[in-house]
Amino acid sequence: MTATADLGFAAGLAAHGSRIAEASTGTTYEELDRRVAAMADRLGATRRLVLLATRNDLDSLVAYLAALRGGHPVLLCAPAQAEALTAAYDPDVVVAEDVVERRPGTAHDLHPDLALLLSTSGTTGSPKLVRLSADNLRANAEAIAEYLDIRPTDRAITSLPVHYCYGLSVVNSNLLRGAGLVLTDRSVVDAEFWDLVREHEVTSLHGVPHTFDLLDSTGFADRDLPSLRYVTQAGGRLAPERVAAYAELGDQRGWRFFVMYGQTEATARMAYLPPELARTHPSAIGVPVPGGSFEVVDDELVYRGPNVMLGYASGPADLALGRTTWELRTGDLGRLTEDGLYEVVGRRSRFVKPYGLRVDLDQVERVLADAGLPAVCAGDDDVLVVAVRRGVRRAGALVRERFGLPSVRVVRVDEFPLLDNGKVDYRAVGRLGAPAGVESRAVVGSVRELFASALGEDVRDDSTFVSLGGDSLTYVRVSVELERLLGRLPANWPELPVAVLERGRVAPRRVAVVETDIVLRALAIVLVVGSHVKAFDVTGGAHLLLVIAGWNFARFLLPGSPRRILRSAALVAVPTSLWLVYRVFTTDDVTWVNVVLINNFVRTGAVGYWFVEVLVHVLVVLAVVFAVPRVRAWERAHGFAFALVALGMLSLPRLVFGVDASFVERNMTTLGAVWFFALGWLAFRAGGVVARGVVAGGVVAGGVVAGGVVAGGVVADSVVRRCAVLVVAMALVPGSFDDPAREGVVLAGVALLLALPGVPLPRPVVGVVSLVASASLYTYLTHYAVFPPLLEFFPPVVVVVLSIVVGIAAWRATRFASRWSG
Repeated sequence: MTATADLGFAAGLAAHGSRIAEASTGTTYEELDRRVAAMADRLGATRRLVLLATRNDLDSLVAYLAALRGGHPVLLCAPAQAEALTAAYDPDVVVAEDVVERRPGTAHDLHPDLALLLSTSGTTGSPKLVRLSADNLRANAEAIAEYLDIRPTDRAITSLPVHYCYGLSVVNSNLLRGAGLVLTDRSVVDAEFWDLVREHEVTSLHGVPHTFDLLDSTGFADRDLPSLRYVTQAGGRLAPERVAAYAELGDQRGWRFFVMYGQTEATARMAYLPPELARTHPSAIGVPVPGGSFEVVDDELVYRGPNVMLGYASGPADLALGRTTWELRTGDLGRLTEDGLYEVVGRRSRFVKPYGLRVDLDQVERVLADAGLPAVCAGDDDVLVVAVRRGVRRAGALVRERFGLPSVRVVRVDEFPLLDNGKVDYRAVGRLGAPAGVESRAVVGSVRELFASALGEDVRDDSTFVSLGGDSLTYVRVSVELERLLGRLPANWPELPVAVLERGRVAPRRVAVVETDIVLRALAIVLVVGSHVKAFDVTGGAHLLLVIAGWNFARFLLPGSPRRILRSAALVAVPTSLWLVYRVFTTDDVTWVNVVLINNFVRTGAVGYWFVEVLVHVLVVLAVVFAVPRVRAWERAHGFAFALVALGMLSLPRLVFGVDASFVERNMTTLGAVWFFALGWLAFRAGGVVARGVVAGGVVAGGVVAGGVVAGGVVADSVVRRCAVLVVAMALVPGSFDDPAREGVVLAGVALLLALPGVPLPRPVVGVVSLVASASLYTYLTHYAVFPPLLEFFPPVVVVVLSIVVGIAAWRATRFASRWSG
């Protein structure tokens, strides 16, 4: 028996008795020990090379532990790469869907210290592997368990692949301490992932930078996770401002945030940043893990410790080698600060870490050259950029497949950029990753192309509609076109990254589901115009538009960047004032008081534009309020409570009106009507189905969209909160108008926003609803000038239609002028 059998987390399972080892199946340590022993018996006593195509499930865990217990070197890989590595390393046993014994003994000379083989990049894009010993695994697991203070009562969820050294280290270190695991392949953008977190009271969460992009996109800051004890980040550099923000969030929510630094060659971890230093030293990698040490040699970080690999393997013959490496030259340029913390300030070698996967740029070029596609590559931890002269699609597919990347930017060039000395200008290659040259541009109707067209921004794989500055004025068009493009509209799509959305295409259906607030916006503007034209006597449309405006404010503009809020206010105020300047010279009732949007306070001009003034006034005030960082932090931490307080405060101004106040004073001024905006804000923060990702009607079930696109969300508390908001609405709205029908329109709208995520409509109707909703502001502004003269020649219903058509035309003209001027 070799040293591999002495691993505590593989051999000492039974010592933890009836404690839960894997929570999703309820497997105890005793039961896990019996299963591991049975699998070890099946693998036999003769040491053999075992290739294990891992999934984040119990069977893979059992096979991994059994191989280690039996002293068999394990080659871990993703299922998609099993065939290529089988051809390269000729394993004796392959464990994938089943156990395949390719020979009774072994074809290899296996060094006694060899325990584990992992890809150098966290993928299997290269046959070059890292050789690790039992001592490496044990030392790193013990070091991690020590500085994270892992306890037997902890439960860690597998938010990363187990065949990736970071994900594997989570498994090893928690099993070492007798803690529980929650094994799942679900993504952090999946509602089921968070169901598991809550159900099994997960205490630790782990992610690479891309994981944190996804967490941001799914409202992680608003999640109530009382069991969470600590969060770790590794697999690439997280921007210092985000490190500080997550450290602050952890302080607010009661969990600790560990930034970690490591490489597969060091088994996993080499350094960690103590949580108490994350806010003040967010750019540091911290201090060496217990048992390890750093030295800066010629500006390069050199690591020494018991977790340094035995060496590399480039083929089966290298499996017989013992230790060939005693220190790890990281390839990272570093320095020791005056505070005794280490920082990484650059890279010596051509490696990047998009999505937390270390990729050798030279290896990418070699793979493409072997495929007949000469290329040059550049990039950083955010994106891999590949320049080719031809074969954009084939190059992108090959790189994604061979290197396990969800996305890569491929650009076609006539000639590769060169420096004066004739060498490739890699900086210029990196700059080629702009939207005009990205791979997805070759795909007609891509999500990136849609976002770039609608928002005019540099769209990256991790960009979201919200991060690109999308708001209520642009999301209608994007929402409808995205539903057409993907076949089904994911819940919470404005917060989902482009790369996630691109993977969610399904076959389109004859009936499209349009988000409820879009349908209500279209219906509300029809009610506004129709009631003014006297085509029917159903009012309340403008107040419903205010509710929807509050809903969209919470959805797109929070957590409250003052610049974004002011920009949104300007997008309403500027076209309104320009239009009203024209109206000053063409009508008697519109005055300069209307132009400067203060008529709600002086009431000497036309009353009809009150709605726009309310909207602009409240946005300007909120921009000032959210300019205070602590206010933004409070809103992020307590979204629903903050909105409830806002509703209470914005309801107070209407108390200045006495019982004898006119309808206009009470309901068509900023002081009297601003609370409708706050009501919509509260409705969204209550966890409305679109807001939190539970779409019914077959579009999205439990937050899962067909094709792999998932919109996560907190569901448990949202039902109670939505009911509470409905009760609040029932208390505030009745009696406000002295008109039950008008009050009914508002209450019905609030109820639909809270209960119904989307409205199924025939596809031919969707385009009409989209246009009407998109142009609602312009229809509101122009209809006062359109309908009076038309009523002399057409019946009221026709005038309603013509007024809406003019509003759509004005909206389209404004969009055209904006693009032309920009």
